[in-house]
Amino acid sequence: MRRTAPGRLGQVGVAGLLLGTLAALTTSSATAQRSEEPPPRRLVVGSKNFAENRLLAEMFAQLVEEHTSIEVERRLGLAGTDFCLQALRSGAIDLYPEYTGTGWVSILDQQPLSGSTATLVAVRRAFRERWDLWWLAPLGFENAYELAVPRSLAQEHGIETISDLVPLSPRLRGGFGPEFQQRPDGLPGLRATYGLELGSVQTFLETPKYQAAAAGALDVLDVYTTDGRLLTHDLLILHDDLGFFPPYAAAPLVRGDVLRRMPQLGALLGLLGGALDGEHMRTLNLELQEEKQAVSKVARDALLELGLIAAPEPDLATGLGRTATPDERLTFARFLFDERVSIARWTAEHLWLSGIALLLGIGVALPLALGLERLPRRSAESALRALATSQTVPSLALLGFLIPLLGVGSLPAIVALWLYSLFPIVRAAYSGLRDADPAAVESATALGMTASQVLVRVRMPLAASSIMAGVRTAAVISIGTATLAAFIGAGGLGEPIIAGLQLVDTRRILSGAIPAALLAIAVDLLLGVVERRLAPPAQRAPAGGAQR
Repeated sequence: MRRTAPGRLGQVGVAGLLLGTLAALTTSSATAQRSEEPPPRRLVVGSKNFAENRLLAEMFAQLVEEHTSIEVERRLGLAGTDFCLQALRSGAIDLYPEYTGTGWVSILDQQPLSGSTATLVAVRRAFRERWDLWWLAPLGFENAYELAVPRSLAQEHGIETISDLVPLSPRLRGGFGPEFQQRPDGLPGLRATYGLELGSVQTFLETPKYQAAAAGALDVLDVYTTDGRLLTHDLLILHDDLGFFPPYAAAPLVRGDVLRRMPQLGALLGLLGGALDGEHMRTLNLELQEEKQAVSKVARDALLELGLIAAPEPDLATGLGRTATPDERLTFARFLFDERVSIARWTAEHLWLSGIALLLGIGVALPLALGLERLPRRSAESALRALATSQTVPSLALLGFLIPLLGVGSLPAIVALWLYSLFPIVRAAYSGLRDADPAAVESATALGMTASQVLVRVRMPLAASSIMAGVRTAAVISIGTATLAAFIGAGGLGEPIIAGLQLVDTRRILSGAIPAALLAIAVDLLLGVVERRLAPPAQRAPAGGAQR
């Protein structure tokens, strides 16, 4: 009845797997940090997490793919301006669409300038001198922030300007995007410039904000001047009579080393300079926001209309897949079938992210639990409470903290998921080892076993079920939390969920949520089988008692 070899082999296997995985991640980290030596023919295009920015980034990517042999990687839907800028400065992405007013006021924290040209010249000089980042030719339109109110409210109270709104503001309900509530060229600046103090302020994503205004639940909202929904909703854009909002000309923002490495890139993206006006962008945005067209198709149609690419070709693997015809949109099953390639890719990315993080968690948590078991109980519990604080850190906050250190993409996502996996495994393993059957431990000690032999041959087998319960909990947490990895360009099933939330497209949300839920259930069932196989024979007995 010698069972030591499998236990020791298992320990060696876990250690080897941990070391190998750590070595791979270390190599990936080192590669990501060597931004001055990126692959010569690879371009990483990023975007913020709203429809127009995704569309512009997709147009950049398709234009480069059409006219060069450069391999283009997309990291679309990053969580806002700060995430994109950090990713660009660290070399995790090479370019993304930005707006001059955002660069001057929000990023550089400067007072608004009076004209578009002055703002462009100022941000070009500052970004080039500080970070070697280059603003290319503006695309021809401005997507400015404005305030809007329902037209019926404006007519009732004679509201035409933001100043007209101020006397009524304590009685009004505001709904704004999360970034607008924090930016100096957003709500804080409006309060300082106009004295605008609303009775209540709620946070909304873009599409739900318009729906709430249409339902009469909001009185004031922030809008983009190129938003396609302005064509279909009865809203009045208020005149910025004090000139608070700066010009927001859209333009590609590119790393200087990328332009030096790929000199054709500047001329190629320059073909889009002045090619798009505000009316055209509203029409394109409406196709994404209300008609639920795929980003890849709208981008290709726009480039085709501008005469910058050849005739369109279907591409299921680009963006969010091809667009269904009106008849096909009637069935969710048809939508899933059309998106099968993308869903399979997202599922594989999701499983890889959460799987690597879980293996790292097991490799670190088990030795940590063994160490805690040797401490006095009070000290061990104090250490566990300290470790439990990792569960209280909001996921997006943790990802935001990791981006300056690790860039964007898979590595910071894996590190965050690994941190979240530690506590459930350590707690369960420590409890299982500490509470192993005292009689069995005492008998083994009486037979002359050393403390190490008792640990390997008695206590760890008895604690196997408890350890696996912690692993199963950590696995489900990792799979659920991994959906947020899409905010930092790591892919996974969060991509369709985030895109669907922004567009209020239930099909897209479910195309990510259902596979994620099924993946969590399947992994939990699989680990349950492993748990039963690792448990001692006495613990595998049916609940009603042993068979006789």
